[in-house]
Amino acid sequence: MTSPSPDPALVPELLVDDLDTSLAFWVDLCGFTVAYDRPEERFAYVVLGSAHVMLEQAGVGRKWVTGPLERPYGRGINLQVSVPDSDAIAADLRSASIPLFLEPETKWYRVDAAREAGVRQFLVTDPDGYLIRFQSSVGHRQV
Repeated sequence: MTSPSPDPALVPELLVDDLDTSLAFWVDLCGFTVAYDRPEERFAYVVLGSAHVMLEQAGVGRKWVTGPLERPYGRGINLQVSVPDSDAIAADLRSASIPLFLEPETKWYRVDAAREAGVRQFLVTDPDGYLIRFQSSVGHRQV
C-alpha cells in the first residue's frame, strides 16, 4: 500500500458490486495503487498520481444510497484521469480483452479566446459501468 498524495479537494466514492473485481480493473489494469483499505467494510482507497478514488462494495458498509442502484452505475458522469501515457493504459486494457467505450483519439479543446489544450484520450467503463476518461496532455496551441 502507498501513501496518498496530498489531500485532493474532491474524491469520488464509487459503489461497486464486487470490490475484488473492481480492484482487478482499477489496480491491475489501469495502474492505480491501494493507498489503504478496510477489508471488513469491503472498501479501498486507490490513487494514481494525484487522482484519488474510493471504492466501496454496495451493501456492506454505510448505506449512503439516494435511490435504487441500477446498472450501469454512474450514468451521466465520466471521471477524467490525467496520466502520462493514456495509450499505454489503453493497450493494457485491450490486451486484457476489455472493450473501450471510445478508441484513443487526439482532441483539442478551447480554453480561452486564443488557445486550445490538446489531449490524447480514450474512454472505458469499469466493471460496474462507471465511465472513465484517461487523458494525456499534448500541449497547447494558438487558435
